[in-house]
Amino acid sequence: MAWAWLLVAGVLEVGWAFAMKQSAGFTRLTPTVLTLVLMAASVALLSLAMKALPLGTAYAVWTGIGALGAFAVGIAVLGEPANALRVASAALILVGLVGLKVSSAG
Repeated sequence: MAWAWLLVAGVLEVGWAFAMKQSAGFTRLTPTVLTLVLMAASVALLSLAMKALPLGTAYAVWTGIGALGAFAVGIAVLGEPANALRVASAALILVGLVGLKVSSAG
């Protein structure tokens, strides 16, 4: 169950990162509130996952899911560039996440 909590926490991290971008530096109320709610939920689920998973693994996977998700949303929704170096760098993060999952108990 810890991995499921961690996955959902990572997806919520993507959500709050996107909402934060939409908040325009916390000057727009609805995206600002959404950012704070999603942040709290994401951290709460991360804390549940950390009951069973090693700190380093849980935190690295959480941030990795957020980084890769934000990268994908940036390209798909915000029209950010998807050049070869950016995609290769994101692929390296993915390889690291898979390595952490494979090497961790739980």
